[in-house]
Amino acid sequence: MFKNYKVTIAFTHDLFAIFAAWVFAYLLRFNFDIPLEHMQMMWNLSPTIIFLQASTYTLLGLYRGLWRFASLLDLKRIIYGALLLPGILFLLRIVPDVGGNIPYSIIILYPLILITSLSLSRIIVRLYKEKGLMFVFKKNTGEPLVIIGAGAATNAIVKELSFNNNFYVAGILDNEPTLTGREIQGVRILGTINYLADAVKLFDLKQVIILIPETKPLERKQAANLAADLKLKILIMPSADEVIQGKLTFSRLKHVEVADLLGRNIINLNTQLLRQEMKGRKILISGAGGSIGSELCRQLLIIKPKIIVCIDVSEYAIYQLEQSLNNQPHTTHLYFILADIKNSTLIDGLFNQYKPDIVFHAAAYKHVPLIENDNVAAGFTNNVVGTYRLADAAIRAGVNKFVLVSTDKAVNPVNIMGATKRLAEMVCEGLQNKKNNKTNFIVVRFGNVLESSGSVIPKFRSQIALGGPVTVTHQDITRFFMALPEAAQLVLQASAMGKGGEILVLDMGQPIKIIDLAKSMINLSGANESDIKIKITGLRPGEKLYEEILIDGEDILPTRHKKIFIAKTKSISMAWLNSLMVWVESIPRKQESVIKRELKKWVIEYKQTSK
Repeated sequence: MFKNYKVTIAFTHDLFAIFAAWVFAYLLRFNFDIPLEHMQMMWNLSPTIIFLQASTYTLLGLYRGLWRFASLLDLKRIIYGALLLPGILFLLRIVPDVGGNIPYSIIILYPLILITSLSLSRIIVRLYKEKGLMFVFKKNTGEPLVIIGAGAATNAIVKELSFNNNFYVAGILDNEPTLTGREIQGVRILGTINYLADAVKLFDLKQVIILIPETKPLERKQAANLAADLKLKILIMPSADEVIQGKLTFSRLKHVEVADLLGRNIINLNTQLLRQEMKGRKILISGAGGSIGSELCRQLLIIKPKIIVCIDVSEYAIYQLEQSLNNQPHTTHLYFILADIKNSTLIDGLFNQYKPDIVFHAAAYKHVPLIENDNVAAGFTNNVVGTYRLADAAIRAGVNKFVLVSTDKAVNPVNIMGATKRLAEMVCEGLQNKKNNKTNFIVVRFGNVLESSGSVIPKFRSQIALGGPVTVTHQDITRFFMALPEAAQLVLQASAMGKGGEILVLDMGQPIKIIDLAKSMINLSGANESDIKIKITGLRPGEKLYEEILIDGEDILPTRHKKIFIAKTKSISMAWLNSLMVWVESIPRKQESVIKRELKKWVIEYKQTSK
């Protein structure tokens, strides 16, 4: 009847348990001295009781569950099945020759004994499988851990580690003072996060687990920074979904990243607006193989546009993107195109073929020192001419929205890269005023993105791996940072909110000193500054000490989203834009010193710092 041998064993066990409960009920009723007539009745009815009871439990699905995962559902099935028999026994009493002499006390005792017997056996098996029987006698073995955070995730991890011989949870820390002294799964909450330094000395800690949810970014940042300062190895909860879905285990914890030290708040996206704007639409992304472009692709797949056309001039980048996105479940049609945005004929062909509704323009040269000298003309051609040709093609194709991904380096620029991005902004502002234009141009301006190709993070990581030194250009240099998913989500949100002609500025939070970032990364690696030195190398060509988000004379206006603002800028006329493009087209024929000198006419905020 049962194909699985474990089910056969469970069924056989229950047959004996049913018989034993039936006999024991009689023994209790008659004080272990059963009269002969009742003894005869007990034996005669035993096959009927066993058959009816076993059939009932089979129909109730009791043998579909595994004993090691016995739950309240199994207990309910045991109770329902055991209580059904008393009704049958009452009916048997109606038939004098069959069950007329069954004592009422037997009808009450039998189901109670049966419920106890079947439930207890399953509980013992589950405790044994989870090593719960040994928990009471278990000694603390393995490496001590302290968990920071006292929520549902902590309960899951403490329970798992309670039968792990390699680690044991020595204590829990949480900033809620009323929890101090209480316990989770038998582990005491020792105090607030600031108690961590004492816990390190008390337990000789080498490792800590941070299980503070993403909804408490500042508390998470406090815990991560304190643990890093104490040279502890840090594991952290990957996402709240892991807890909600019951998937969180010790093996799924991830090592803390630099982004966890920033303490940036979770973004509250207007998902209804995003879906309204982009679900079922056709989208084209330039620079799709880059950091921002590829993350925009990943975020958009969640919203389910009809198609995404991913274009990039780099074969390797577009190949990597193709491999990555094709491994992600989606219903969107993806196209991976090798294309140069400066090739108007090719771009017009792509627009005519795919007819995109929205364009995200993320393609740009963005490495400041590289563009500052020897590659000035390339910077202008790619960042300004490329933007103009892609944007103008969008107008000809009747694209609904064109979103330029800009940078805070475009604000009061002191380098060619920043100046070219400011000109790209002005190109979009000017084209907004083009006659018969139906495309809405939106500029989104923000700072550095962690882990992007131009970020210091990959550079610092490789320098640490080589044993140092970690190079910082200036003791006081600061930058705005945001995590890559956060940046992409805000770009999408801003694009959905934009009506056309705006420069939308993202809230970058507080600027971070690069030297502090370097120190944190060294600590996170398990080393310290005596092991890996920090070397001050001096500012590079075109590099600023600090970045800004507003140009002199600009002001900001709030929007419906608390992390997105509108920068008030001067209107750009088409006549001015046409003159600009004539000058830009002449750049490849000029010396770099001349270009930098003439640039001041077009970007009045530009301050030349290199020759």
